[in-house]
Amino acid sequence: MVVSPSAGVDNTARQYLANLPADPNDANAPSVNQNLLPLTAKVNDRDTLEIGGCDVATLVAQFGSPLFILDETSLRTACRQYYQTFQQHYEGPFQILYASKAWSCLAIATIVASEGLGMDVVSAGELHTAVQAGMVPEKIYLHGNNKSQLELEYAIEVGCTIVVDNWWELRTLQELARDRENVPVMLRFTPGIECHTHEYIRTGHIDSKFGFDPDSLDGVLQALQEAPQLRCVGFHAHIGSQIFELQPHQDLTKILVQWYQKAQQAGLPVSEINVGGGLGICHTEAEHPPKIQQWVQVVCEGIQNACREANIDLPKLLCEPGRSLIGTTCVTAYTVGSSKEVPGIRKYIAVDGGMSDNARPITYGSEYRAAIANRMSVPANETVTIAGKHCESGDILIADARLPASEPGDVLVVMGTGAYNYSMASNYNRIPRPAAVLVNNGEANTILQRETYQDLLRQDRLPQRLIAPSQ
Repeated sequence: MVVSPSAGVDNTARQYLANLPADPNDANAPSVNQNLLPLTAKVNDRDTLEIGGCDVATLVAQFGSPLFILDETSLRTACRQYYQTFQQHYEGPFQILYASKAWSCLAIATIVASEGLGMDVVSAGELHTAVQAGMVPEKIYLHGNNKSQLELEYAIEVGCTIVVDNWWELRTLQELARDRENVPVMLRFTPGIECHTHEYIRTGHIDSKFGFDPDSLDGVLQALQEAPQLRCVGFHAHIGSQIFELQPHQDLTKILVQWYQKAQQAGLPVSEINVGGGLGICHTEAEHPPKIQQWVQVVCEGIQNACREANIDLPKLLCEPGRSLIGTTCVTAYTVGSSKEVPGIRKYIAVDGGMSDNARPITYGSEYRAAIANRMSVPANETVTIAGKHCESGDILIADARLPASEPGDVLVVMGTGAYNYSMASNYNRIPRPAAVLVNNGEANTILQRETYQDLLRQDRLPQRLIAPSQ
């Protein structure tokens, strides 16, 4: 990957751009998930970082900070890299679903829908967003380990596929769909596959809150045979997130096909297999995830080989990429404020955001890379710790970052913040959530407005007895 910013004092932030492909369609070029910066990133003649034809420092002056900057070209390219590789390597029907938990909003849902993708949603809120963005119900799949009755009723009304996670949910659906026909459901189970990722985002091992245990699936199939109102379309399994290994995904395809064939033999109308997602991205130059194209090829070949061995027709193949679609298409721009030198220990520089807009470092110990966007060629000759502004000692965005000497007012950009940053944002310390802009061909459009102080009070209610009588 790109040269490490800590490799020497002569490094500059320009080196983060060195690995970006001149032609994203070049088969030998890195795929979108393998870059630290969006595809359109470059340094302009003012020595300022530019994304989507927009000067990042100018965007901060116009829209404020912290600011999420989403590159439309990178997002569309990632969608197409998935779609075109499936076309090339899978001989049956397929559908790519965007895992919208990575970042759900109307603009992103509209873009992925226009690229032919469907949506993986995990709540009524994400489902409502997909519907309002114009996503057709046949391309929406509702997940979750504890869907409420209201969420299930809404999903039935919308007509999307419900990915059944447990016995309670199956029995509840049997009751809710009593007077209906052909409510589409898919079964999620834990395949018992371990992979190397953070324990909080590892979901395929047996000891997981998600999905039916494989030992219970025979009983589940029998229950579905006795529930004609529910139409079982297939199986789903997901082994985790931010995975750099290909072998676990290949192993998963064999297990899915085994259960798919068993459901066919039980007389269920299965026609789909969903392999989930989980492909990782680069958050640092030390990380080397497989290309989107490599992951898709492994999955396609795995399903096709397993079906060939079982002598069954190819199912409709579904996958649910989230992070690998959206993660590296976005950066977050902050404004540098105070600094503190602890002699002999470290230097802190503080920015105007932190754990309320990026909870991943304090939650998962996630690493990121940063650059001073308004001085891209200045040598990175300081080692600093980038601190957030929240009243929490652990509010550290990046420890021991190699950066140029910074000044208050500088624009600091943290890379690869498109996945699980805004979607996990909070109002901790009563800090309003940031704005987000979509950039493309020199145009920037707000897709999420910055919250105001009044927004923070919008849901507050003050009991009458607490209101002091007027003097």
